[in-house]
Amino acid sequence: MRILTLNAGSSSLKYAVYEIDEHGERRLFAENLRARNRSDAASMAREATAAALARTTLDGAAHRIVFGGPRHVGPAIVDPALLADLRALAEYDPLHLPAELDAIDAVAAIAPGLAQTLSFDTAFHRTLPAVARALPLPHGTDPMVQRYGFHGLSYEYIVATLGEGARGRTIVAHLGSGASMAALRDGAPVDTTMGFTPLGGLMMGTRPGDLDPGVVLRLLHACDDDARRLSDALFYHSGLLGVSGSTSEMQALTTAMDRETAAAQAVGLFVFIARKSIGALAAALDGVDRLVFTGGIGEHSASVRALICLGLTHLGIALDVSANIRNDERISAHTSHVVVNVIPTNEELMLARHAHRVLSSHSHPISG
Repeated sequence: MRILTLNAGSSSLKYAVYEIDEHGERRLFAENLRARNRSDAASMAREATAAALARTTLDGAAHRIVFGGPRHVGPAIVDPALLADLRALAEYDPLHLPAELDAIDAVAAIAPGLAQTLSFDTAFHRTLPAVARALPLPHGTDPMVQRYGFHGLSYEYIVATLGEGARGRTIVAHLGSGASMAALRDGAPVDTTMGFTPLGGLMMGTRPGDLDPGVVLRLLHACDDDARRLSDALFYHSGLLGVSGSTSEMQALTTAMDRETAAAQAVGLFVFIARKSIGALAAALDGVDRLVFTGGIGEHSASVRALICLGLTHLGIALDVSANIRNDERISAHTSHVVVNVIPTNEELMLARHAHRVLSSHSHPISG
């Protein structure tokens, strides 16, 4: 079975074609398309689908959906009822769902007979304990407002990759342009840093993470009570970009931090918040046996990993300096009480696996 995967981000779309059969899983090709503007999801999806069909036949297309609400807890085949439900949910996630729905429509326009599946980033966290899902809001608040958690496809991949290594108390740090962490016990979620939206938790590339609600109210006033302006500021102009005043790219900031005060401040705040979050998740787990770094920053920035772990010696974490610089899979020292790993994530492969599972009983290839 050949599956086109479409993983839309805030400024790009990663697409790939995977072939899955009795011999295993193979990625046939992949590309990363950059958006020209924030409403470019449909055109990128059309381009990706046309490019894939020009090279091979397809049995399905698999989309990553950021927000699935409380009811969508597993991969599903697109049908009119599912689309209608997601359109109704768009008011809760106006920045992601409309664009993702546009991408689904775009694929249908290019390949009207091609089955499409959806995998929800929130699904991994569906078994969070009730106390972790709850938010301290007035009784009678819209029950849809709760902690959902995100980056679920990434966490699911890490758990699958760890296998038996996922037993015990694990903290996974998905650090990238979007960043979050999850506390796992025997591979199941206990807590996570993101909440109702992907704005919360850690400091990110252009998002602030957790803020005092009073700060949000003050910013809303500064935006003349214009919620759209405030949303734009929080999603696209905060985080590393906002603090540094120059870039959201961690590599550029770590390179410049010795000579630019603002770059050093941005990296320092990112590290400080990440370190505190690991401590909080360790408290939720009553300790930690394994720490996993993943995501663009987590996989590639040895300096950020080192700075984060430098303040975690009280948890029994110690790095092997040389292994960390080499980006080895295991970067903890032999004296470390906690195993520290670097594991590249693969959300696209998880999309393909989900699609293969739900489509395997009724595959209908579409030729290019």
